[in-house]
Amino acid sequence: MVRGKTPMKRIENATSRQVTFSKRRNGLLKKAFELSVLCDAEVALIIFSPRGKLFEFSSSSMNKTIDRYQKRRKDFGIISRAVEENMQNVKEDAHSMAKKIEFLEDSKRKLLGNGLESCSLDELQLIENQLERSLSRVRARKNQLFWEQIKKLKEEERRLGEENAKLREKCGMRPRQSSTSLSDELQIQSMEVETELLIGPPERRSIQKP
Repeated sequence: MVRGKTPMKRIENATSRQVTFSKRRNGLLKKAFELSVLCDAEVALIIFSPRGKLFEFSSSSMNKTIDRYQKRRKDFGIISRAVEENMQNVKEDAHSMAKKIEFLEDSKRKLLGNGLESCSLDELQLIENQLERSLSRVRARKNQLFWEQIKKLKEEERRLGEENAKLREKCGMRPRQSSTSLSDELQIQSMEVETELLIGPPERRSIQKP
C-alpha cells in the first residue's frame, strides 16, 4: 500500500498531532546527531513542544554555540550596515555624476549654438562671454605658435646666411648686400593682416569696384 504524502497544514486531531510531533522530533534529533558526527559540524538544536516542553541537542556546549551564533549575527549585522551605507554612497555619487554629465552636455550644446530657445537673456550673455574668453585663448595660442615659428625661421635664416658668407669667401666673391629678410617680411605681413570674427548667419557683402 502506497503511503500518501502528508499535507503541509496543522493536524487538527490532537492525538495524531502529538504522535507526529514525537516521531519527527526524534528524527530531527537523530539527523542533527548524524550531521555533527559525519561532517564534524557544530550543531545545536532547540525544540519546544506545543505544551512548552524543551528538547535540545548540542554537539559541544549549547551556551557556547549560542554565544558563537550571537557574535556571528552581530558581525554580520555590522557588515550589512557597512555594505548598505557604501551602496547608498555609491548611488549618491552616481546620481551626482549623472547630473554633472547632463549639465556639461547641455553646456556643450549651447556653446555650439544648439538648444538656445529656452535660454534667458542673462544665460545668453554668459554663453557669449564664455565664447569670447575661449576665442581670446585660441588667438593667444595661435599667436604664440606663430611667433615661435618666426623665431625658428630667423634661426634658420641666420644659419643659412653664415654658410652662404663662408662659401662666398672661399670662392673669392664679394659679400652679399643685406636685404629685407624673410622674417621681416613675415612680420610686416602679419602686421598688415586684419582678422574679424563674425558670429551669426553669413551675409552677402558688396564688393566695390575701383
